[in-house]
Amino acid sequence: MSENIKKIQLNDLHIALGGKMVPFAGFNMPVRYSSDTEEHHTVRQGVGVFDVSHMGEFMVRGPKALDLIQKVTSNDASKLVIGQAQYSCFPNETEGIVDDLIVYKFGEQEYMLVVNASNIEKDWNWINKHNDMGAALENISDSISLFAIQGPKAIEAVQSLTSINLSDIKFYHFAVGDFAGVEDVIISGTGYTGAGGFEVYVKNEDAEKVWNAVFEAGKAYDIKPIGLGARDTLRLEMGYCLYGNDINDETSPIEAGLGWITKFTKDFINSENLKKQKENGVSKKLVGFILQEKGIPRGHYPIVNLEGETIGEVTSGTMTPSMGVGIGMGYVKSEYAAPGTEIAITVRNKNLLAKVEKFPLYKK
Repeated sequence: MSENIKKIQLNDLHIALGGKMVPFAGFNMPVRYSSDTEEHHTVRQGVGVFDVSHMGEFMVRGPKALDLIQKVTSNDASKLVIGQAQYSCFPNETEGIVDDLIVYKFGEQEYMLVVNASNIEKDWNWINKHNDMGAALENISDSISLFAIQGPKAIEAVQSLTSINLSDIKFYHFAVGDFAGVEDVIISGTGYTGAGGFEVYVKNEDAEKVWNAVFEAGKAYDIKPIGLGARDTLRLEMGYCLYGNDINDETSPIEAGLGWITKFTKDFINSENLKKQKENGVSKKLVGFILQEKGIPRGHYPIVNLEGETIGEVTSGTMTPSMGVGIGMGYVKSEYAAPGTEIAITVRNKNLLAKVEKFPLYKK
């Protein structure tokens, strides 16, 4: 393994569990344990656990913490109450996105930002560059492990591990308390699967104890470890963006359909230009689509209109295990973005009919 590939805390445990390890975002990560399809169904119908300890965590503290967050993020963090989390993004100065992230409010002067693994260094430099108000910043990424316990049976599978009533933790809210005999665990009603469940943040030294306890408690619910392969198909069915595929330094939040996390009730980096985009409209938009013919769309495949003219490009695509058809996301010229619009995806030199659909693509 290359010297500069990092290992998550439970690297050896995943290998022992039969996880197929691949380099992802600078880390050695389990991509699957059995099959992507089987793991996908486990999460949609039961309960599975992802080790997503490669994600980055930054603490922002002090009297200027909120000021800094308001400046660098697009959403309005002043609306958060203690114990609430918020999806947001870091806009750059050229109408693109530095990263998407989640903001957690722990106290009036204490927040945590959770960022994508591939962007930890880039985001850290970005926030520090714009911290001209003197907020206290700490990068705790290397000391935290993160497990996503996802699926409709998640609550019943792990409720016995904590005195906190997990049913009380609403979507995008969190609690801090005991979990699997460990204190000060962050139990968050978040996840990137659309299947329900939690994400638990623990110190690295407690990671193995917590992981083992979760699998012991979840045995009766046939809990299984899940790899990044299924994570990708699950998030695609929901229409959740993946940084580097569907959003990047060149895509604006308005083009990406993230206007709902872009609040012009405050000033933030490049807010004036993004506001103009929102008012004047954009020339391309991110859409979801479902193939009407047999085939699998992949990133960078051309999207064409019914006359065969190129109107955009696929950013993410797969064969969805839940629906058994090809689905994807991609940017198209705005006039083709309305749900119900017929388009085609060029797969192996054939234009396969597809239809633009509202997210989520998978309707439960």
